[in-house]
Amino acid sequence: MFTTVCRRTLLGLAGAAVLSLAGAASASAAALVVGSYPSNPPFEYKTSSGTFEGFEVDIVNEVAKRLGMTVEISDLGFQALFAATASKRIDVAISSITITKERMGSQSFTQPYYDSDMGIATRKEVEISKIEDLNGKIVGVLAGSTGDKWSRENKDKLGISEIKSYNAQQDMLMDLSAGRADAAVSDVPGMEYSFLKMKDLAVKVRIKTGEQYGLMMTKDHPLLEKANEALTAMKKDGTLAEIHKKWFGSEPAEGSASAVAMPMPKP
Repeated sequence: MFTTVCRRTLLGLAGAAVLSLAGAASASAAALVVGSYPSNPPFEYKTSSGTFEGFEVDIVNEVAKRLGMTVEISDLGFQALFAATASKRIDVAISSITITKERMGSQSFTQPYYDSDMGIATRKEVEISKIEDLNGKIVGVLAGSTGDKWSRENKDKLGISEIKSYNAQQDMLMDLSAGRADAAVSDVPGMEYSFLKMKDLAVKVRIKTGEQYGLMMTKDHPLLEKANEALTAMKKDGTLAEIHKKWFGSEPAEGSASAVAMPMPKP
């Protein structure tokens, strides 16, 4: 009887241990589900092997690491990112997403980690030197972007003849290069990175906007505060500066969102 009881006890303990280990493995494998626009270098882009790389990919991977989580990145169009976070299909969206009051009505954002201007790009031979030169021009924008919003808000004022909307920045820039659009309005860093290869295009005008990028998350996501704390730690210990230097070739500017811990934006 004693032997049987002991055997049962040992079996019970062994089973509990297995369940405990299984639970630990499950917890350690918890994934931060991320949505990303696949063609937005140097912020994020999909490689030929199907993996994602880029400035924001490194950021979200480091945040997840500090939360004890893995990362699963889904390939989504830019506009689809907003519906995916709102419906809780993904936890986080990355794609140089500007923090705005309007977006914070249905989304949550961490503190910013990058400052960006918008710009007007054209073929090099096109003479545009100020925003007023968009008069009578066909302007390309990325659907749902702040460049899209700015162009539509200023269409009548500037006399823009047509706004062409694209789901992929590469398609927008190819049309610009081919002359199917006269100008493109988008974020400067992404365009300048593309223009290292598309040498017939250039940013002609910078539009100072005070734009800042952050991780966009489901409204009031339970991991929002922890993700924000991870970004603060990354700025303070130099990790974010290292990521910036890797992708932009320079240290972040003093006092910039890539260098200084900032408050989490409130709606």
